[in-house]
Formats: sequence, C-alpha cells, structure tokens
Amino acid sequence: MAALSRMSARALESTDPTYLAEQLAERSRAVLFRDAQNGELRAWRNSLPALAQVLCDAGLQEVEVLLEYKMPMSSLRADAVLAGTHPDTGKPSYVVVELKQWSEARLVPATTDLCWLPSDRDRERAHLHPVAQVRRYCEYLRDFTALLDGADNHVTGVAYLHNAQDRDVTELLGMGHEQGQLFTSSSRGEFIRHLQNQISPLDGALDADALLDSPAIPSRQLMRTAADEILDGSNFRLMDEQQVAVSLVKRAVTISRQSDHKEVIVVSGGPGSGKSLVALHLMGHLGRNGRSVVHATGSKSFTSTLRHVVEQKNKGVAKLFRYFLDFRSAEKNGLDVLICDEAHRIRHHPGTSNSPGVRLSRRSQVAQLIDAAQVPVFLLDKDQVVRPDEMGSPSQIDAAAQARGCRVRHVNLNEQFRCGGSRAYEQWVLRLLGLVPGGPVRWEPEPNFELLLADTPQQMESYLHAKQEAGSTARMTAGFCWPWSDPRPDGTLVDDIVIGNWRRSWNVKGEREVPGGPRSSLWATEPGGIGQVGCIYTAQGFEYAWNGTILGPDLVWRGNGWHASKAACEDSSLEKTNPEDFLRLIRNRYKVLLTRGLAGSALFSTDPETLAKLRALIPDTIAS
Repeated sequence: MAALSRMSARALESTDPTYLAEQLAERSRAVLFRDAQNGELRAWRNSLPALAQVLCDAGLQEVEVLLEYKMPMSSLRADAVLAGTHPDTGKPSYVVVELKQWSEARLVPATTDLCWLPSDRDRERAHLHPVAQVRRYCEYLRDFTALLDGADNHVTGVAYLHNAQDRDVTELLGMGHEQGQLFTSSSRGEFIRHLQNQISPLDGALDADALLDSPAIPSRQLMRTAADEILDGSNFRLMDEQQVAVSLVKRAVTISRQSDHKEVIVVSGGPGSGKSLVALHLMGHLGRNGRSVVHATGSKSFTSTLRHVVEQKNKGVAKLFRYFLDFRSAEKNGLDVLICDEAHRIRHHPGTSNSPGVRLSRRSQVAQLIDAAQVPVFLLDKDQVVRPDEMGSPSQIDAAAQARGCRVRHVNLNEQFRCGGSRAYEQWVLRLLGLVPGGPVRWEPEPNFELLLADTPQQMESYLHAKQEAGSTARMTAGFCWPWSDPRPDGTLVDDIVIGNWRRSWNVKGEREVPGGPRSSLWATEPGGIGQVGCIYTAQGFEYAWNGTILGPDLVWRGNGWHASKAACEDSSLEKTNPEDFLRLIRNRYKVLLTRGLAGSALFSTDPETLAKLRALIPDTIAS
C-alpha cells in the first residue's frame, strides 16, 4: 500500500489523535521496518487533527485522506494526499498536503528556497521552503504516476503551518506557485476557500483507489541521462534534502565571491539516495552559469564511466571528471566548486608521484581537496568504506575543515530512491549484515521491490539473463573470494569463479576490451557486462534494474552471527587488517553489492549453513 493509512476526513476528525499516532507507528514498524521518530509522533498527534478540522469546516468530510503517502519509485512520503473530484470539471483531483508545526521561520540569507527555524540557533541545518517541497511532490507525482500522465487529472499542493501566523513567517509568504500555496493560522479562511476550489465534497474513495492502484512509471537510470543533465539540465527532479544540498552549495558560491568566507558542504546518504544526482545537477548548473567546477572521485570505474557517457556528446566536458589524486598540488582555491563524489573513498594518505619536480605534500588527501576550491562539496556514505586505507567520514572531513577555519554544513539525504524506493529493503540489508541493531528479520514481500533466493548460481544466472533479454539491465556480483586473473594472450577471460560445476570469469581486469566483454570501468553500463561477474571495485557507485549477489566463504553465518574468514578472501588490500576491521569492511562490501538493484535482487551463498539462514529469511525462491 502506498500510504500508511487511509480514511475519510470525517473519520480522521473523529479518531483520537494519540490512537491514530500509535496506529501509524505500528504501520511504520510493519511496512518500513523502523520505529517512528518522536518528531513524527508529535506531528501525527498535532498536525493531522488540524488538517481534519479544516477539511470538515470546508464541508469536505467525504474527501479521502491518504496519510503518509509514498511517492512512486521512492521512499519520500507526503504528509497527506486528498483524493476526490474537481468541483468544476468533475475529473479526479488530488491535493498534496505538507503539514508543518513551525511557529516561526525566516529565509536563509542569499537564498529563496531555504529556511531557518528559531531552534536552528547554530544555523547548521537548513530546511527546504514548504512551498518548494510540496511543489516538487506534485511534479514528481505527475512524472512517475501513470494515472496522472495527462491533463485530465488535477494535482495541486498546499503547505499548512497551523501553529504560525503570517507575521511570524513573513519572509516565506512571497513564494507562491501554481502547484503550491502556503497557509497559516492567520489565513485559515483562505485555506478553506482554496480547498473548496480544488476538490468537491463528494466521496473520494474511488479516486483514492485509482491513485493507489496506478502503475509507477520507472525512473531513468543515472548514467543514461548523465550527459543530458550536465549539458542541458532538467532530466531529474530534485526532492527535499537533495534540493537543500544544491541550494546550500549555490549560496556558498555566492558568498565566497563576496567575501573571504569559505564553507564546506558535506552531503551524506545511503545507496541511491541521490548523491550523484546532486553532483550532476550542480555540475550542469554551475557550468552553465560561468562557475569553475570539477567533479572528482576515488573510483576509476565511476569516473571512467562518467567520462565515457559525457564525451559522446561533448568531449570537452569529459575533462571535468577527475580523480582525488589529481589535486595533490592544485592551486589553492583555484576552483569555485570541487565536487568530491563517493567521498567515502578518500584515502588516509595522499599517494605518491614519480613525476620529476613534483614536491609531495604532507597534507592529508581530504585537506588537499578542501584547499583546492572556494566551496568543496563532499558526497559520501560512511557504510561504503571497503578498503583499510579509505577514511572518508563526516567527522574526519569536519576535523580537516575546522583546522582550516572553514564553516561546515551537513545535509542528510535520508530518503531512498534506489531499490525501487524500498526503504524496507535497505533496512532489511542493514539488519541482515548487523550494520544496525535488531538482528536479521524475515523479508515481507512488497509490490515495488522483489527479493528472491537462488538455490544455485546457475539458477541465479538464468533468472538474470531472462530479465536482460526482456529489456531490463541485470548484473551478477560476488564477494572477492576467488583469484582475479589477467586475460589470456588471446584476450579470452579465465573462469576464476568455480562453484561446483559452474564456472564464470570476473569482469575484465583493466581497461582493455576482450571478445564479448567491455573494459572494467564499463562493466555495469555496457550490455556485454551480463556475461561476467562483477566485484566490489566495478559495482560500487552503479545501479542496474536486477541484481544478483553471491555471498562467498569470506562471510558465513554460524550459530547466532556472522563470521568473517580472511583465509577465504582473495583481496590483497585486506591482508594486514585486524579481525574486527576485516569483519567491518567485509560487511560493508556486501552491503554495497546487495543494494545495486533498482527493481529486485537475488541472493545465493556458497556456504550451506548461510544459505539455510537466508532461506529462513527470504520466503520466495527463483522458480526452477
């Protein structure tokens, strides 16, 4: 179900607020595998009754209210969506409602879409303007809902600050939009009239059914539209904290031109939360507006793929995609913006150089990156650190920035777009691997993401090939538990991965192409990649529709927990790690591999006891 609950406005008004909050919290635990936060509980108890009273005073008691409505292909949730018919056309009409308990707010200086609240005394956190937020919800709903892909259905948005009066949010009142209006307790009468103009008092149950049953239009994969986003913009819709991050960077660029003030922006988020989307949007916007901007990563595969995609349209733009090591001797503040994507891959040590005349710096790599631009931007996921020499984390970036007298602003992209927008699957993986408390739980099937268990690698491979042949992208990955050989002299690959009588090769080692296989950096995006098994270094940072992961003997379930075996690992970079760090890095690696799929994932373990544990947690298997 796309909403945690649904009821008429009449039922909403008559339901005890505390009971309603408890029911929504129970649904959150069942659907999202997480407990509701205190702020959510307060909002449900206080804001929903305020909305219900307005609806009933407007004579809209029979309008259907979808509470905590889930945006398609995403885990973003609108506070409420009102479903009914338009009073003039009689066509379906939907009103997206954003409820705020704010009593006071002001705009962040030098921005038009960011707000500060009185509680933000340290000014460390900025909030997206409620109208900008609800407008994006409306646009996103139109973009990704088949029912709304046309002019016959009416979608508008409202933000209701029921605890505020106009005089307390004066700076916010100027932002009006066709798809978004702001109302406060002062303008409650106007809010009632506005709702009466958008939706009729007739029963909205059938219109709610139609919206909930509508197919989602699949989202576009990042790499396929990367070039268009950078060169032209507008391919992706920035939502909530994604837009906050972008607006903070734009503001910091403006301020840096006007003073000696320097800000560092740190954007954290899990798999598919939109970190690279933020990076690509900034690349396009800043470049089109005359700012010097460069994108850098520590991943050869990711940078090479971005260059490959972009240079097909403009070879010059491809030069803007660099590596962290390129900034060892960069001019101080030589760039307006340096976007450090996949920043969890920043190294402890900056590396070496054999070039004559190059003086190696004693600065850490993170310090080098901060020094290279007026506005350094770091995008990272601390749970994707997969090598012992990687150190990228918010706390370490904070320390390096503060040592240089730089202000640091943090943004948490806490919503999930990859894995079909399945926050439940992401949480399931984190609990499975012990990266969050609670222990493994049984997977509860849901409509927007499929999780299956394979009994054999052959079964998994056949399943993924069928998905690819049907027009989707599919890839198989595995833990680094087998040797990775160079190609033979004739260019053919060695079948390093042997499981019973099933044998397959890793993806191509290096940047040479072989018959039937793309070079390493293009394994995730070129069609020939389906023929080889990907490792952590080629899969990290990418996405595809269907994902298969083989858990090798380096991580096995014994008794009541995971045990890691260094002897079963073929990655030489982990040889000198202690047991505790080895277990942490191996679990992080499998977290990365397990969260590459947009539509579904299949799992297999080479270890019988581990496979039995997975069978107890995953109810569905691939049909033979």
